Amino acid sequence: MLSLITIELNKVFRRKRSYIGFLALLVLVSVLQFAMWLEGKTLLDMIMQNLKDAFVIQGNLLNGYFISFMLMNTLWVLMPFLVTFVAGDSIAGEAHSGTLRIMLTRPASRAAFVIAKYIASIEYTLLLVLFLMLLSLGVSSLIFGTGDLIVFRSQLTIFPESEVLPRFLMAFGFAFLAMSVVASLAFLFSTLTNNSIGPIIGTMAIVISFTIITNLNLAAFEVIRKFLFTTYMSSWTLFFDYQLDWAQISTSILVCLGHVAVFFTLALWIFNRKDILT
Repeated sequence: MLSLITIELNKVFRRKRSYIGFLALLVLVSVLQFAMWLEGKTLLDMIMQNLKDAFVIQGNLLNGYFISFMLMNTLWVLMPFLVTFVAGDSIAGEAHSGTLRIMLTRPASRAAFVIAKYIASIEYTLLLVLFLMLLSLGVSSLIFGTGDLIVFRSQLTIFPESEVLPRFLMAFGFAFLAMSVVASLAFLFSTLTNNSIGPIIGTMAIVISFTIITNLNLAAFEVIRKFLFTTYMSSWTLFFDYQLDWAQISTSILVCLGHVAVFFTLALWIFNRKDILT
């Protein structure tokens, strides 16, 4: 199994399109960091304007942690699209290029083949999230320094520097889980078609549609909203509440894990019954 996974990872990183996500993140994060270097103080002054009359605020609030939080909020809508490039192409790409039949002539079973493909897709997703963490958290801290983190959600909260890094690590950990749901959905669609464009478009159509339903404050969608994975994808922000709501965090984790399990199980079941000869 390990050799199969290694082969699949090598195949992933031999394709030029696999680097689109990394390049896109590099360009966008660099542009946003430059913009924050130019205008970040103005933005922070606007946020803190009402507080300056009541509190004496000291320290470097325009720091790498603040920039990283802003970047995560800004780029979160882009990440699902970047994840689908590899997961959606995983099996459909093999079928489109005509190599799927050849791959299945190996001694490995279909199940082992699917598992290796899936693990390679999830590892790519992990690398993409880690790359975002390196750029947003690591590079931003080098450029802007570190300090207390100011967060405006339902209320404005300032976290002491000693608490910030653990919260970011948990947030990025959940971000990986949320993106694994998207990768699993794209992988499922990849077993249904022989063209990698279909899984990418299909996955994004569902993510966008579910996101609209999630954000529409309509009573008709109240019950449905609880079962949509998009309702929980932004739960990484829960790690920046003053008091961590572990019940809500646990629910989000369990729902995401449940979707991952269902999508992968369906993909495995479909591929085991897939007619490769026609």
